[in-house]
Amino acid sequence: MILDVPAPPIVGRTAGEIAESVRELAERGQLTAGDALPSVRALADALGINRNTVVAAYRQLAQAGIVESRGRAGTRLAAVRRMPQEGFAAGSVLRDVGTGNPDPARIPDPSRALSRAAGRPVLYGEPVIDPDLAAWATNWMRDAVGGEREFALTITGGASDAIDRLLSQALTREDAVALEDPCFLSSLNTVRLGGYRPVAVPVDDEGMTVKGLQAALDAGVRAVVCTPRAQNPTGASLTAERAEALRAVLARHPYVLVIEDDHFSLLSPEPYHSVIGPAHQRWALVRSVSKFLGPDMCLAVAASDPDTAERLALRLSPGTTWVSHLLQRLAVAMLTDGDVTAQIQAAGAHYAERNAAFARRLDAAGLPTRAGDGLSLWLDVGAPARLVAEQLMRRGWLARVGDEFMLAGAAASRHLRLTVHDLDDADAERLVTDLVAARTVAAAAAAPSASDPRSPESRANPS
Repeated sequence: MILDVPAPPIVGRTAGEIAESVRELAERGQLTAGDALPSVRALADALGINRNTVVAAYRQLAQAGIVESRGRAGTRLAAVRRMPQEGFAAGSVLRDVGTGNPDPARIPDPSRALSRAAGRPVLYGEPVIDPDLAAWATNWMRDAVGGEREFALTITGGASDAIDRLLSQALTREDAVALEDPCFLSSLNTVRLGGYRPVAVPVDDEGMTVKGLQAALDAGVRAVVCTPRAQNPTGASLTAERAEALRAVLARHPYVLVIEDDHFSLLSPEPYHSVIGPAHQRWALVRSVSKFLGPDMCLAVAASDPDTAERLALRLSPGTTWVSHLLQRLAVAMLTDGDVTAQIQAAGAHYAERNAAFARRLDAAGLPTRAGDGLSLWLDVGAPARLVAEQLMRRGWLARVGDEFMLAGAAASRHLRLTVHDLDDADAERLVTDLVAARTVAAAAAAPSASDPRSPESRANPS
């Protein structure tokens, strides 16, 4: 049935058909950014279908970023928006302290290992995993998952690639996925672009909260993505007590897919505590090498239950989507080199020391924060973060605002994520001074004035 209104006709009987119809209209230019879609009631009546079907269609389109709800202004076609990404801000003349990058001076030089990585060419149909890397990674993962647990290995093109493939082999569009809130940008983007429904689980200093995970499971999530150490952006690492409590909650849901993204692994001074219990049926532990061997080493190892590994392997076809054996050989050549592993340990100690030193400077300046683990600091500035960031820009700094990492709530974040491990002492002192000044100006700008009828002072002293 076709909607007979001045707007282009939307057709369909199911949510998927309606969503596809809107997509086609947008692709043909018959709908453009800002155009209003019919109300749920109007479209349901015109198509002779249940209103819930239209609600589901609009939800699919919103999750894919094709439409956006504007409250009383209705649902409108969205403009193409660039999702926030990790890394440097292109073309900025400001000092960028929001990159989330490792220090390039702390990434081991691969030159010596390249000669060891070279060898005979690998041809179509050969095993996806290089034998030497498989042997090394099996020992690495066995130490984490325990000697008694059966698991299989998969090699992917980085942690984000692994998470994307793990979710796609287990879920369908509209399935709910529990994500930490605030959340790692790549995981958040993967879930949104995959058409899954993100469910926020708050994070505190000990990691994912028990109450939040229970609420997400009660809401019907079919997968959970958890960071056991150096949670990005907060730097939180799971304590033994928190991990035990989360395992107890998950024990009642053994077929929910649990993905642990242990991205900081070899750099972390914190112990690894898993939320995956011994009887859990669907699970994966993902460890990439990008933080310690460099982002350009697009390689991650996933250890998972055999059934999940088999499903994942079907999405890694030799000759099309495999990970380069040359890259695999280079990684294992470096990771079995004593000098390289010593550099990795030194880098981990450097990041921890520099972040702790900056946290002490903040504390002394009246901006208390917890250093946590990882490459960055999560700072509560006590004022709207976007206002603070604007003031920092006027002082020559580019910071990352917490709003970009948040899933739940409409309130503006009061947090900045700062990558400061490469600042020398003079620049660190200057940034702290500028942060204090920026926070003061932003707090004053955000505070209601006494003349504002909404302010407490005005209500207490009516004219």
